[in-house]
Amino acid sequence: MAKAAAAPVPAAAGDAPPKKKGKLIIIIAVILVLALGGGGAAWFLLVKKHADEEQGDEHAEEAPKPKPKKKAEPGAPPVFVNLEPFVVNLRPEGNGDQFLQVVAVLKVEDQHEAENVKLYMPEIRHHILLLLSAKKASEVGAPESREELAEDLKDAVNGVVGEPPPKSKKKPQVPTGPIKSVFFTSFIVQ
Repeated sequence: MAKAAAAPVPAAAGDAPPKKKGKLIIIIAVILVLALGGGGAAWFLLVKKHADEEQGDEHAEEAPKPKPKKKAEPGAPPVFVNLEPFVVNLRPEGNGDQFLQVVAVLKVEDQHEAENVKLYMPEIRHHILLLLSAKKASEVGAPESREELAEDLKDAVNGVVGEPPPKSKKKPQVPTGPIKSVFFTSFIVQ
């Protein structure tokens, strides 16, 4: 009986190495599947990214079309944004110090644009102050020069709130940008 009991033990010992090899084969197979899956995913993402870049290059040649803005309702009252007074030193002309005090009002497309202008007010005031302080008293004295100054202010404010002024010297018939006009409610040169 001792021989019979000894016989099953070697059989059990013989089964143990195939189980270890089976586990090893399963682990290698899992690692191989993960590596192939990762490689396939990386290839897919890189090929897709490369295709998107090529497609972007083809579409980059086409000029982007600006989306049309919603027109203000006909008959709707105009919307104005009051600016606080500006007082600046004008560039000297030899007559001593000269000052310019201006109170301006902006006419905008709609209430939404008025709120947008208020969000940018510190930057708008900065650009207006720079523009005004670069002028001489002789440049702002005549009514025609004041109209030109109003156009310059309109272009400066439109540049801040998102619509840069046109590059050409020829002024467009229809104003571009959310600021339609600039009106002076007070204009004092001293």
